[in-house]
Amino acid sequence: MTWDARLWGALLVVCGVIFLDGLDVSMVGMSLPSIGADLGVSLASLQWVVTGYVLGYGGLLLLGGRTADLLGRRRVFLIALAVFALVSMLSSLATNPELLIAARFVKGIAAAFTAPAALSIITTTFHEGPDRNRALSIFTTCAASGFSMGLILGGALTEVGWRWTFLMPGPVALIVLLFAIKLIPNSPREESTGGYDVPGAVTVTAGMLSLVYAVVGAEQAGWASVQTIGLFVLAAVLLAGFVAIELRTKHPLVRLGILRNASLRRANLAILTVFGSYVAFQLIGTMYLQNLLGWSSFETALGFLPAGLLVATLSPNVGKIVDRVGTEKMIIVAMALFVAGYALSLRIGPESAYFSTVFPTIMLLGLGFAIGFPSLNIQAVSGVPDHEQGLASGLFNTSNQVGGAVVLAIVTAVISGQTVGVTAPTGVLSAYKSGLGVVTGIAALGLVIALTGLHGLRARRAAEEEEAAELAAVQNELAAEEMTPAA
Repeated sequence: MTWDARLWGALLVVCGVIFLDGLDVSMVGMSLPSIGADLGVSLASLQWVVTGYVLGYGGLLLLGGRTADLLGRRRVFLIALAVFALVSMLSSLATNPELLIAARFVKGIAAAFTAPAALSIITTTFHEGPDRNRALSIFTTCAASGFSMGLILGGALTEVGWRWTFLMPGPVALIVLLFAIKLIPNSPREESTGGYDVPGAVTVTAGMLSLVYAVVGAEQAGWASVQTIGLFVLAAVLLAGFVAIELRTKHPLVRLGILRNASLRRANLAILTVFGSYVAFQLIGTMYLQNLLGWSSFETALGFLPAGLLVATLSPNVGKIVDRVGTEKMIIVAMALFVAGYALSLRIGPESAYFSTVFPTIMLLGLGFAIGFPSLNIQAVSGVPDHEQGLASGLFNTSNQVGGAVVLAIVTAVISGQTVGVTAPTGVLSAYKSGLGVVTGIAALGLVIALTGLHGLRARRAAEEEEAAELAAVQNELAAEEMTPAA
């Protein structure tokens, strides 16, 4: 297909959403220690500034993807982006942790409608194959660029005041919105007689909230306490109820049959471990550099920056490589890089030199994201019909955000449990290392999931070879018949 100026404009506008997401996540990450000091928030409570966003995001992504399919992707994209811009500016005025977390939750809900609409606009505009792979590679590059710029802006703005990091995405979102109104084409709606699975959306969101709150509160209440066990049971009941609702409703939030797609399943499980491990690592790394090594927020941003630059530089070329070798091998390489990077971070000490300990991890993670994130995006939507692209996109982004919420809650609980009443640097460092150990284990699980793709790859190649052999046999028979003289 021909990529004219208008098509490029629409692609870049849609990519502006993922740019904003990366910008927002990295800026807030840089400001967390300052927020904690200013508002007097503990680490266990501070993680809810991140978790509130990812729960709103992950909890309603499925509804967001389904709504985009039903109402039209352009309409959902524009409305949700306007809400995102408004809440971004209002969140900078929060005067206590509760208001800040609530604003982040609402902002996550807005992102839950923009992200799947944006991704499904790409996957329905560009045909599956080289064009779509190229577009998704650019999409990933914009995410990395937003993350990289967010690190620098977040570090610089936090020096002035952490509230500026919450305000900044608002005006950027408004600019993207203005261009989107002009450039995003209308999209057809799916014919439906009524189908918004609100009970399913409420149930799955409540189930995830219960799960995360159970993990976060377990250290204080006790893992065997009535509160913790009760919340785990409630989460299990709600999530089981969600599955039951999806099986019975006429218009399910998730058509469970889509999960028969093995590539989609692997991509979703893998991204859960990728984003979960990285969000937890970023929190530990930020606290380590600022609280133990005494770095400023801007110096911390520069420390993380090489990873984002690697992704922004290398991601645009990943689509071409995927065309040649497939997604399975690319994802395995990326997962191995993540495991190696996190394992190396376990060498940190109370006075570690950045370039000998932290920097190798940052570089390996950057390479992993550059190779893995576009490959996972491509794998998650391959073979999915156009009318379910919003659902597939929503599932992928849901797994992304749920991984961030759950793994961050687990790692935070591990660290908080070891730092109660501890002020000595060696004690705090030991807790950070325990958290990094969990992060490494989660990444290793992602590698195991990726390796299962090799079996599917071999089976698919065997089927293709068998089909080719059968076709060749038929062609040989036809040729033989043509050469045989008629009786």
